[in-house]
Amino acid sequence: MKLADRVKPISYMKSHAAEIIREFGEHDEPLWITQNGEVKAVMQSIASYEETQEAMALLKILALGAAQIETGKVQSAAEAIQRLRNRGERS
Repeated sequence: MKLADRVKPISYMKSHAAEIIREFGEHDEPLWITQNGEVKAVMQSIASYEETQEAMALLKILALGAAQIETGKVQSAAEAIQRLRNRGERS
């Protein structure tokens, strides 16, 4: 589906709400809603929203890991394993 087909004015959203919701069950492409010719909102299915949130969480974890590497807050796998073994022995 072309992007231009997924941009609709707010009046379309108001008069076709049930159809829009039904379409989200068929495909996960978002729908851009315009007001006065300018995009003001984006609608998407809950499945698409959840996928987006999961992707954002993974990207945040990767960014935090990269920042830790840059600042030297890392240790080798051998050091981490030894630390865990020492912790287990103390318990």
